[in-house]
Amino acid sequence: MGKRFLAVFLAAMLAFSALSACSRASDISSGAGDKDFPVAIGNVTIQKGPAGAVVLSPNIASVILSIGYEATLKARSKDCTQSDLSVLPVVSADDAQKMHDLGADVVFADSLTEEQKSSMQKAGLTVLTLQPADSREGLEKLYSEVGAALKGARTGYRKGQDAAAGIYQTIDDITRVVPDGDTPVTAVYLYDAKGAAATGDTLAGKLIDAAGLTNSAEGGKDKTVKVSDLLLADPKYIFCAKGVKSLLESSPDYAKLTAVKEKRVYEMDPGLMNLQGEELIQAVSFMAGTVHPELLGSASSSSGSPSSSSSSSSGASVDTNLNLDQTLKNGMQNDDVLKMQNQLKQLGYMFVKPTGLYAEGTEQAVKDFQLLNGMTVTGVADPATLKKMFSSDAVKRPAE
Repeated sequence: MGKRFLAVFLAAMLAFSALSACSRASDISSGAGDKDFPVAIGNVTIQKGPAGAVVLSPNIASVILSIGYEATLKARSKDCTQSDLSVLPVVSADDAQKMHDLGADVVFADSLTEEQKSSMQKAGLTVLTLQPADSREGLEKLYSEVGAALKGARTGYRKGQDAAAGIYQTIDDITRVVPDGDTPVTAVYLYDAKGAAATGDTLAGKLIDAAGLTNSAEGGKDKTVKVSDLLLADPKYIFCAKGVKSLLESSPDYAKLTAVKEKRVYEMDPGLMNLQGEELIQAVSFMAGTVHPELLGSASSSSGSPSSSSSSSSGASVDTNLNLDQTLKNGMQNDDVLKMQNQLKQLGYMFVKPTGLYAEGTEQAVKDFQLLNGMTVTGVADPATLKKMFSSDAVKRPAE
């Protein structure tokens, strides 16, 4: 009788263990999980796929857009000013019940008070606070965490990893085409005229390196550099946030810098050095193109504002029956996408088989084409991109 009871007890324990294992959350700290949900992200566990999400961080909003998961968003904070999110309702961190009523069950933020966090949790919201990345590896981690939170430890994690890899593939392409020189070209990015700079311990600082430049604020820490150190380094180029240029020119100290005296100070949209989505590519492209304008062909380097690709082709159009006045983008699948893919293959940009599906490989090919043809890098084939692509003067991808 005792043995029989023991056998039944052990069988019950094994069944309980198996059931527990089935419901155990996938911890993505060491890689993708073998199932999507539950998923553990740091000390937060998300039990099932979110019905909707709210984003209170402009940086995470850019990450979500880059991954392509913006359809999951139900609301945004007023600071998330990306045009693709303009249709979303605006909420604040104090609107926990409103977020819930809008259909959200996950909230993304980079900073919250304990009171705000507690209020959200009481409203049934899962809260994820994720800090901006400070390195390439950190960016991959941030993207995988955001992706996993929205679509799971397997599907979302991998989509996030692919998106981060795609961004760096384009950045690496820019770095490869920057001309080599015998003398390092020094540069710095200044957030203000008080010593806030893209230092070497930040991802923004590493973007300067990716543009083929030597960061004069490399030795600074936590986005701060001593003005005396900057005067000693005397960068050849200064990039800065909008509105800072006039402050530098009127400052007795900064006015001593060669870049200021020789008018090599270039303002950029602040988002390019603050947000970690497609803005990373635009930042590197702008800085590299400013120093080496030949990289951008006829594209202007006078403004760092992100804009639609406005470079139009001056060459005759290649014979095609494709409508060049449309916009093709990730997720589409039709004959027009196939025609575009075949053209990209002819030009040397397409490294995946043309199938008619506009997926990550095609998006990357479009980004590379835009980069080498002096256009704003978006990965979206808008009319200007298509017209350039099918023109007789489209720049082919150089042989490695």
